Amino acid sequence: MSQLIACKNNNGIVLAVDSRSVGVDISGELIESEIERLHALSKNTVILCGGASAGEEICRSLKEFVHNENLIHIDEVYPAALPFLASAYERFMAKNCRFQPLDPTHQIHFILAGYTPHNPDHRHQMYLMWTKRKLPQLDGEQIGNVFTVPRSIRLEHRLNTMAQENQPLDRIISVVRERMEQQAAQDDEVGGPFHYALITAEGIQRL
Repeated sequence: MSQLIACKNNNGIVLAVDSRSVGVDISGELIESEIERLHALSKNTVILCGGASAGEEICRSLKEFVHNENLIHIDEVYPAALPFLASAYERFMAKNCRFQPLDPTHQIHFILAGYTPHNPDHRHQMYLMWTKRKLPQLDGEQIGNVFTVPRSIRLEHRLNTMAQENQPLDRIISVVRERMEQQAAQDDEVGGPFHYALITAEGIQRL
């Protein structure tokens, strides 16, 4: 379990994640750990990972790949990131999940978000990468103004209204912070520390 929140408007992108990871060890005991779910890939792109804790290592490998390829903007990063993540996820699944149907504890999903100066009509872009076909294979698609994992329709509706009104990012982040704290109080599989980031034309700002 994890909580990912992403929202964009003309001013930029707001991102939020929790840090709690809950799993089961080989003896069947419940284990809890803290992982990094928010990773800056370049000065203009960020990736969030949800689900299995292996997503953290995959994101770190992707960050190194993006750096080595000198990719900066979201329209450069996404076409390269999707096949990279798909291959990394396939290797992870081959090692950890040999049987069908998939064990939900092995599923990983990502939200890639960033800025590009190359597309004046869509400077801020967000993509979801997940097991769309319920197979051990990642697929990707562009997402709209708001997306949450797991889905929270009420929150998405509220944030979408704020996005369409092009409200300041600090107002949006206030709503997101409130939601993260509420979720942690209600669900013991979601917990801090929480991590927040803004992406604008000036780059990434960690909050």
